[in-house]
Amino acid sequence: MSTKHEQILEHIESLSVGSRISVRGIARDLSVSEGTAYRAIKEAEIQGLVSAIDRIGTVRIERQQKKNIERLTFAEVVNIVEGTVLGGRDGLHKTLQRFVIGAMQVDAAVRYIEAGSLMIVGNREQVQKTSLEHGAAVLITGGFEASEEVQKLANELALPLISCTYDTFTTAALINRAIYDRLIKKDILLVEDVVANQQLVVLNRNQTTKDYFQLVEETGHARVPVVDDHDRLVGVVTARDVAEAAATDTVEQHMSRQPYTVSPKAPIAAAAHRMVWEGIEMLPVVQNRKLVGVISRQDIIKALQIMSRQPQVGETLERGVLQGLEEVYNEDHSLSVFGEVTPSMTGAVGTLAVGSLTTLIEYSAVACVQRNRRADMVVENLTLYFMKPIPVDAKLEIRARILDYGRRFAKIDVEVFDGADRAAKALLTTQLLER
Repeated sequence: MSTKHEQILEHIESLSVGSRISVRGIARDLSVSEGTAYRAIKEAEIQGLVSAIDRIGTVRIERQQKKNIERLTFAEVVNIVEGTVLGGRDGLHKTLQRFVIGAMQVDAAVRYIEAGSLMIVGNREQVQKTSLEHGAAVLITGGFEASEEVQKLANELALPLISCTYDTFTTAALINRAIYDRLIKKDILLVEDVVANQQLVVLNRNQTTKDYFQLVEETGHARVPVVDDHDRLVGVVTARDVAEAAATDTVEQHMSRQPYTVSPKAPIAAAAHRMVWEGIEMLPVVQNRKLVGVISRQDIIKALQIMSRQPQVGETLERGVLQGLEEVYNEDHSLSVFGEVTPSMTGAVGTLAVGSLTTLIEYSAVACVQRNRRADMVVENLTLYFMKPIPVDAKLEIRARILDYGRRFAKIDVEVFDGADRAAKALLTTQLLER
């Protein structure tokens, strides 16, 4: 039998797009506590099923596929600009296709207005009316209100009419930043991207060790998740667990309980780090306690290799720090990385920020290991022994050399030079990510 939490999520997913959802309403309709209803609604928000708006409530929205992740709903626009909904609440679930700034004459603006777009305009009633009549939502900047006629038209057409206190430039910049952030998210490879359409190999808790060995022979998978009658993960069984078990014993008697798991929304890099840190070869992928897939070290290595060859659309802070670096591989097998401190890498006083510095140090250490060992790895520990202020426009050299390494680990010494002066020194411990 499914839990109350799962029942609420199933109920929310069954609602039509645009439906209003409230904690009290869910608690009343499904006979659950308000605390349980609140937690389930928050989970639905994480899954992209609903969007919460201040002073309006929670609205059921269409779950967006990753290929369209840069699209915003009007409900999300309200939150981004801290706006007030003046009319057209029934259209808040609709998706924003593009936005237009109404700093032009009405006749000229008509050429740019399309159904599904958002007109950003000040206190210009004619532009507001024309936009709504052509199927576009309206965002009024400067804190202005709309006339009763415009509000009535927005309600009739179910097109959101929003007001915010920001000026037009700031409003457009906020929306553009939100879209840009989503483009960066679109680049990040998630666990769900790897396990999509995966054929699950599982055992029920009541099956026997004989069934386990038969499954291993058929599939070649020695680590098998164990589920109950509702597909909820209860453990993992391996060949070592059942090495001395009787053929008629159930796998539940010998399985490892409470295994490490990962969420479908977790980045691949986080799953890789968990595997290395815990020393495990496979992670079950769990959503709402139900098993939705498994991910292995080999899956992760293959995914990281594919991801490294993909063009990047969004520009992250890390990518900005690493842009324009040059690498020189030295005869003593050390690596020198050359770069310059740009204004975006500095802190409030105009010197290299600690975050930018550690990014450069980590990058140099990883590059050094990859040059020498040709292996994927994750940083386990970084100890920064000292750092001196490094001014903007300074020419940097980061020298990385391997102090010690084994089959699964490496220790790297990294020194940062500002010209001839040593400005920072660090020691990194890494774990190798092997097949």
